Amino acid sequence: MSAANMRLAALKRFATAITVLTILGHTVLGFEQSYAQVAAAILVGYATEFLFEWVDASARRRPLRWKGGKEELLDFILPAHITALAVAMLLYANDRIWPVVFAVTVAIGSKYLLRVATPGGSKHFLNPSNTGICIALLLFPWVGIAPPYQFTENLSGAADWILPGVLVVVDSLLNARYTRKIPLISAWLIGFVVQALVRNWYFDTPLLAGLAPMTGVAFLLFTFYMVTDPGTTPFSKRGQIAFGAGVALCYGFLMINHVVFGLFFALLPVCVARGTHLFYKNRRLQHTARQRSGIEIGQGLLSD
Repeated sequence: MSAANMRLAALKRFATAITVLTILGHTVLGFEQSYAQVAAAILVGYATEFLFEWVDASARRRPLRWKGGKEELLDFILPAHITALAVAMLLYANDRIWPVVFAVTVAIGSKYLLRVATPGGSKHFLNPSNTGICIALLLFPWVGIAPPYQFTENLSGAADWILPGVLVVVDSLLNARYTRKIPLISAWLIGFVVQALVRNWYFDTPLLAGLAPMTGVAFLLFTFYMVTDPGTTPFSKRGQIAFGAGVALCYGFLMINHVVFGLFFALLPVCVARGTHLFYKNRRLQHTARQRSGIEIGQGLLSD
């Protein structure tokens, strides 16, 4: 299976999983956001994706990606669907709808506006849902992240363990089979434990307090769905390890400086760093290609 087909297969399964979790969250688990916020996020997410795609396709004079039939249309809206539901699930804006709409618009817009050139074309480098959430948190201090307890608020007894267990098993298999991001996940988890140990040793932070976020469903969702985004994370094993460890390092730094919502803010600078790396890597490749072209032309003139 090609990389493009693998990514599409992963997106389909991510979309299915986050849809099921959203439905269960609002009917069984205890999600506290309103139905209106979820509906608005989806509608605005679809509309924004279609709008930006039309503008980009018109500017580049290329075919619209949703043209071709129902299957092409469904594949096209998968990223917007995932982004919209992720923002609606993780962002908490009380009873206001417009902050959620704003975050979804920023998230999808970032894919089209913030791109870096690569040998294969151009690609976005920021995790869309994480970017939208971070910008909303920075601009609107009264907006926060959904309380972690909402993911298991209505569960008790064995169900408190069954849900996380199912998520770990299913999401591990999904990432192992389709995203191939197990090295990234491992580096992130090991790095998270290491930063907790360092904070405990040097800053006297209680070790259990430093490790406590790992026990929550929100942490599992971040680990298996957000930090492993196929479109904005490296493919090589070495790159994945550096990416996952970098997120853990940024998280530890933010915790030392008492920055709230550290999980989400830790991912953003690492994505920016990767985008910067891709930019300069492409510049070096172009420079090398021009040099080789100049040498070949010079050799041709000498031979003439």
